[in-house]
Amino acid sequence: MYKDLKTMLGEAQRLDYTVGAFNAHNLEMVPSMIQAAKDQGAPIIIQTSEGTAKYVGMKNFVAVCKSLADDLLVDVDLHLDHAKSFDNIKEAIDAGYTSVMFDGSALPFRENMEKSLRVTDYAHAHGVSVECEIGTIGGTEEGISVKEGVYTDPKQALEFLDNVPVDALAVGIGTHHGQFQSKTKLNWPLIEELHSKITTPMVIHGGTGVNEDDYHRLTENGFRKFNVGTQLLVAWTKTAQEYFGKTEVNNSLRNNIEPCNKAVYDIVKHKISLFQNASATVA
Repeated sequence: MYKDLKTMLGEAQRLDYTVGAFNAHNLEMVPSMIQAAKDQGAPIIIQTSEGTAKYVGMKNFVAVCKSLADDLLVDVDLHLDHAKSFDNIKEAIDAGYTSVMFDGSALPFRENMEKSLRVTDYAHAHGVSVECEIGTIGGTEEGISVKEGVYTDPKQALEFLDNVPVDALAVGIGTHHGQFQSKTKLNWPLIEELHSKITTPMVIHGGTGVNEDDYHRLTENGFRKFNVGTQLLVAWTKTAQEYFGKTEVNNSLRNNIEPCNKAVYDIVKHKISLFQNASATVA
C-alpha cells in the first residue's frame, strides 16, 4: 500500500523495528528499491531531494511509487527529504507525496518552530506526515553543506515537540551526510538521554557512515527511520563507470543500467534485513 510516514513509523514503534529510508537519485533506482523491500517482506521509504524531485518530476515519482506499491503489495512512503522551500513542500504534497521533511535546522530556533508549524498545518490538513530537524547534520548532500554538525539540545527538542506536532524528528548525534570512507563515532550518552525524554520517532541522517554493528542499539533507543543515500549513489556511479567505460556506443542502455540498479537492490535488501533484525550477523 501507498502509506504515510506516521502510519509506517507507528507500526515500527509498536513492533520495535526501524524502517529503511533510501534516497533515489534518479527514477531508475526506484523499482529495484521497492523490489528489495518486497523480497524482504518489509516496508520502505523512498526519499527524493528537492533537486531530484524537480529533475524527474514529482508526479512521476508519485505515479511510479503508487503503481509499484499496489502491484508488489509493498508498503511504500514517498518522502521529500531536506526541503527548505515551502513552495517545493506544497508542490510535493499537492502532487501526492505522503511525507515531507522541512529542514529549518540552520534557522534560529524560534523561526524554525514558526516555519515548521506552517508546514505541519498544511501537510496534516492534506493527510501528509512531517519530519523536522533539531540540531544539524554535518557534511554535504545534494549540494547542501554544513561544515560542522551541531548536537541536538534535549531541552530544545522537547520545547519544539511541545509546540510543533511533527510525526518524526531528525536529531544531531554525530552523523555526517556524504560520509562513506569512514565510520561515525556516535554520541551514545546524548542518544540515551534523547530516548529517555522523547516519544516521537527519531530519525538517523547520514546513515551510510553508521557502523552496522550499531543498528540494533539505535533501534533500542527509539530510532524508527534510518536514511541511506550516499552508499547507493556511490555504488550506482561506480557500477556505471565500469559498464559505460567498456561499452560499445550502440549497446542498449538497459544492459549498462541494469547492473547499476542491481547494486542498489543488493544494498537496500541487506540494509532492510538489518533494520528488521538488527541483532543478525553482519555480512
